[in-house]
Amino acid sequence: MSDFNLGKLIIEHRKAAGLTQLQLADLAGIGKTTVFDIEKNKQSIRLDSLIAVLNVLNIDVQFISPLKK
Repeated sequence: MSDFNLGKLIIEHRKAAGLTQLQLADLAGIGKTTVFDIEKNKQSIRLDSLIAVLNVLNIDVQFISPLKK
């Protein structure tokens, strides 16, 4: 099991960019509650909302299938 914390990473990048949750939400085109949920690692986040936040913060993510050898 990984100790990776996506919510914490997003908080760190958001703060480094000098953005509030509301500002990040506005830039990503999503609601402030969604940013809050992402930062709290809620499991019910829509992938497109997460990708919008990652794009605003210039965080590149690679999705690797566990089925690929």
